[in-house]
Formats: sequence, C-alpha cells, structure tokens
Amino acid sequence: MSKINKDTLSSALDDVLAFAAGEEIKVGGETVKGKKRNFVETIDLQFTLKNYDPRRDKRFAGTFKLPTVPRPNMKVCVLGNDVHCEQAKELGYPHMSVDDLKKLNKNKKAVKKLAKKYDAFVASQALIKQIPRLLGPGLNRAGKFPTVVASSDSLEAKVNEVKAQIKFQMKKVMCMSVAVGNVSLSKEENLTNINLACNFLASLLKKNWQNIKVIYVKSTMGPSHNIFF
Repeated sequence: MSKINKDTLSSALDDVLAFAAGEEIKVGGETVKGKKRNFVETIDLQFTLKNYDPRRDKRFAGTFKLPTVPRPNMKVCVLGNDVHCEQAKELGYPHMSVDDLKKLNKNKKAVKKLAKKYDAFVASQALIKQIPRLLGPGLNRAGKFPTVVASSDSLEAKVNEVKAQIKFQMKKVMCMSVAVGNVSLSKEENLTNINLACNFLASLLKKNWQNIKVIYVKSTMGPSHNIFF
C-alpha cells in the first residue's frame, strides 16, 4: 500500500507538467517560469534511503515493468541471429550479428564503448550463451546483460517490454534515481507509473516504507518537488 499522500503527489505532478510546458509555478514561495524544451523530458523519481547500511545490509536489486513506457526514445540494440537481425532492420532497431560481435575481439575498450552507446540490449536465445565468450564480462559489469528473445517471441513486443522496465539496484550510496514517465504522457499514466515504482522499491527494502527517508519528483530540466518525507 502506497504511503504517498494522493493530493501531495497530484499537486507536485501538476507543477512538474506545467513547468515543462513553459508555465509559471511556485517553488519555495517564489514564482518561477518554466521553459518548453525541444525534446521530451523524462519524469524522474529521486529516493534517499535511511536506516540502511550499504556495507553491512544485503544489497538489493529488482526490475519492474511499468504499464506505460517511460522512455520511448531509449536506445535498445538487438544482438541477433539472422532472423532477428532481419526483423530489427525492418523495425529500424540498431542490431549486431555474431560476426559483428566477433569483430570486437573481446576488446575491453570496444565492449565498454558498445555498452555506453546503448541503454539496453536484447539477444536471440541461440546467442545468449555465446555473449560472455564473444564479449567477455563487459555488458554484465555495465549492468546491461541482454534480455533473451525466444524464436517464438515478437521482437517488437520484447523491445517495448525492455523499454517499460525500471531497475532499482543498491550500490554504495543511499540515493538513487529512476525515470518513471515523461511529460508527453497523460497525468493519469504518470501517476500510475509513479505509485507502482514507489511501491515496488518499498517492497525491496528490509523495512519497506520505513527505509525511505524522502522521495522527490522532477522533470529532466525542472525543479524537484517533495512527495514523501
């Protein structure tokens, strides 16, 4: 059950969307004018945890599929067999075949560059076991090991599924940020995504909501708004 006040969240999201549309909003008692950007801003949640020791407590990691894709422009690369590479070409997705991967020759710099170039990867089932042999541990270390695409799966549906996923991973710091929506979505779609993301993070924590100190919501270029404290 979400501990976020419905009215607080609704008001904060109104301000986030208004600022992104170039309207005036009040921040800390002052009136500030927003600016409409020439790109679609994402809506991000920023969390600070409490009563958690990253050195002693078990580090958590979890992936959750949101009902609405938060980052439609997310770059997903297909590491595919001949069939999937052909489909990727038709759908306009960046793709690499086994031969393309072999050319990287396990070069650490080249694999690191590849991992940096894309937000996520999907790979044909027949290829997935070959990835570590062809590329070494680079994609895994970057937290971008490919999602499997079975021969019976729709490549387009699988890529959209990856785009809808958010990932929470506890590292050495008590703060984390995740994109959960964007300013082109409706208010309701953003509200649903935000509530689901917050509830999912709470479910990963040892003491659930008691481990969350504060949550802010903001657009890419906009000010932060406190929705849980």
